Amino acid sequence: MSEVDGADDGPGEGGNQGGGGGTDSGPAPDGGTGGGTGGEARLGGWTRFVTARPRLSLLVALLLTALAVVVGSGVADRLGSGGWEDPTAQSTYATRALEREFPASQPNLLLLLDAGRSSVDDPAVAAEARRIAARLAAERGVTGVGSYWQSGSPALRAGDGHEALIAARLTGDETAAAGTLDRLAPSYRGKSGPVEVRVGGPVAVRHEMQTTIKEDLTRAEMIALPVTLLLLVMVFGSAVAALLPLGVGIIAILGTNAVLRALTEVTDVSVFALNLTTALGLGLAIDYALFIVRRFREELAGGAPPRAAIGVTLRTAGRTVLFSSLTVAVSLAAMLVFPQYFLRSFAYAGIAVVLLAAAAALILLPAALMLLGDRVNSLDLRRLFRRGRPDPTGGGAVWGRMASLVMRRAPLFAVATTAGLVVLGLPFLGVKFGTADDRQLPSGAESHIVQQHIRDGFPGSPGGALEVLAEGSATETEYARYKERIAALPEVLRVDGPLVKGDAAYFSVLPKGEAVDEGAQRLVGELRAVDAPFDTSVTGTAAVLVDSKHAIADQLPWAGAFIAVVTLFLVFLLTGSVLIPLQAVLLNALSLTAMFGAVVWVFQDGHLSGPLDFTSSGSIETTLPVLMFCVAFGLSMDYGVFLLSRIKEEYDHTGDHREAVRFGLQRTGGLITAAAVILAVVMVAIGTSRVANTKMLGLGVALAVLMDAMVVRSLLVPAVMRLTGRATWWAPGPLRRFHDRFGLSEGEAPKPAPDAETVPDGTPETVPEPVPGTAVVPGRDRAEARG
Repeated sequence: MSEVDGADDGPGEGGNQGGGGGTDSGPAPDGGTGGGTGGEARLGGWTRFVTARPRLSLLVALLLTALAVVVGSGVADRLGSGGWEDPTAQSTYATRALEREFPASQPNLLLLLDAGRSSVDDPAVAAEARRIAARLAAERGVTGVGSYWQSGSPALRAGDGHEALIAARLTGDETAAAGTLDRLAPSYRGKSGPVEVRVGGPVAVRHEMQTTIKEDLTRAEMIALPVTLLLLVMVFGSAVAALLPLGVGIIAILGTNAVLRALTEVTDVSVFALNLTTALGLGLAIDYALFIVRRFREELAGGAPPRAAIGVTLRTAGRTVLFSSLTVAVSLAAMLVFPQYFLRSFAYAGIAVVLLAAAAALILLPAALMLLGDRVNSLDLRRLFRRGRPDPTGGGAVWGRMASLVMRRAPLFAVATTAGLVVLGLPFLGVKFGTADDRQLPSGAESHIVQQHIRDGFPGSPGGALEVLAEGSATETEYARYKERIAALPEVLRVDGPLVKGDAAYFSVLPKGEAVDEGAQRLVGELRAVDAPFDTSVTGTAAVLVDSKHAIADQLPWAGAFIAVVTLFLVFLLTGSVLIPLQAVLLNALSLTAMFGAVVWVFQDGHLSGPLDFTSSGSIETTLPVLMFCVAFGLSMDYGVFLLSRIKEEYDHTGDHREAVRFGLQRTGGLITAAAVILAVVMVAIGTSRVANTKMLGLGVALAVLMDAMVVRSLLVPAVMRLTGRATWWAPGPLRRFHDRFGLSEGEAPKPAPDAETVPDGTPETVPEPVPGTAVVPGRDRAEARG
């Protein structure tokens, strides 16, 4: 990678060298509509705004960033670790009713007592266990304490007789329960007389997961920042230029933390959203700053003064950044249609960080560039290692030759690439959806150890029982008959209850298998179908999973339609074509197949679990594929906009479809690759997390980004566009007129004359009249002259 590595938004493109002549198809971020010639371009309102008082702009930004640090401090402590349930589902209603009426029905704290070589029925062990249970019952914030030594329930005793459980419920919401756990756990875990006590249960799993994520996020940032800076120095050469994208990213991250902190005052936000904030804050901010700083430096190299160079940069690269941020925000906004706050949290964080990154790139970055001027090229560290004169093409010629090769063999590349991506995605056909549990944590985590002991050594699935809430007056006989019907179901191991309170009662139903396996999920439907003379509702881990899957399935078509329709519209505004938006959506979706196939093969089936250090649960958490699709699709569109805007600009200049594709890839191939590698580094840093879901998100999206940049953009897009030919740019009359009036594009050069005759290779035989201040060279010769 080098400064001009295939991403030469060079002087003269976009109309001219420092000004941009010709017409413009729509408003630019700087408020201008093109125009101007020579070194002093006509400056639009936005350019005047961001360059009028650059020191004041940066000072205000510094103050706002400092305020964001204050507001966003401690945000992780206010975030939740749940959010997978549908708040309107039957299971959620039953859970809340049981918490209110029968708090002991849903224990969230488990103490695993290990008697070593002794039996849990040994008198000394039993006496100590009863003492611990009595002490726990007297604690503030604890209710519903029960144990094997109190009830004699075989479900609370291990099969080998050496371990047994004390169950309790910590009252309050997630934050209150976590506070109680922090207060109590140190005084209960460890050696206590003849027993060893370990602390587990859902509240311990959630709390340990939240703590682990905060620690891992700090480590990921420490990995990502220096590596990213090194890569930026390799791309730009100048240490000064390399620091600018990093600064934009840090501002976006700190600003988003403040937004999330404010949102916690009005809604629940998942702690997992912090990972997306870091990844997108660094990744997208660096993408946008790369594009803008690169263009600014090239305008300076062409002789433009700083203010004029900023004007051209905002009208060209700035417009592309604006479009890119909108497409990414649209993909992330689709998660708002889902009821689970886990998914909605990623929409909050993602939209905020994308818009803040774009705003910093379009407001603060131009102000900094205005102050720096030619000093943006200072501290060229690459000259220490460079021998001889640098390659003037910066490697762009390599991308141009690749594009030519792909288009010469377009059918072969299109079929082979598509087939390869489909094959990589085949493992996803065997996906099994589950819920996040203790196996998300490292194998040495205490709550994971407790749950693993329960899975391996206890009958049924203690803590994974299904609860049936019965509401309405009923007699003992009616309760007994209903209990008999439940016990007769094939997936039921045991039924306990009823426990009656007024006109309400509940039954505890223990499945034969694990808490969320397919049998337990079938049992949920069977329980809800059992005839009863009173109202019933079912909850429990499996019931929450079933309801979550239904909620996602119900909303998924709406989310997909929203992403597709808005993306089609935005890409149409950019290109004026009917076919290109369809290609963009379909090829972007195809680029994600490798990610989904890898997720199932690695994380569900457990391949590479050793090297990657995680425990496979045999399923994929239900919301993760939705999240990964929205994030990866948005990032793919980010790179797609970069490529398409440059192809469109060249096509507007020459009318030569094939040359436009070749030239677009030549000019953006290196930039897209550099941006993808940097973003992948950030995502891999996130993927070093010890929490399996975060590891899956980071590594999966990193794979998707690299596949999109290096396979889809480099091979599939030019092959498909070569096959569709000049028809690629067709639009019916009404849509063409709509685009002429409202459409936006990076280029500012005139479009080819609509009546130009074409020869078989697509090159116009007539050349549009040049606009004053521009040099229009026919077809390939002109492009090579500028290349």
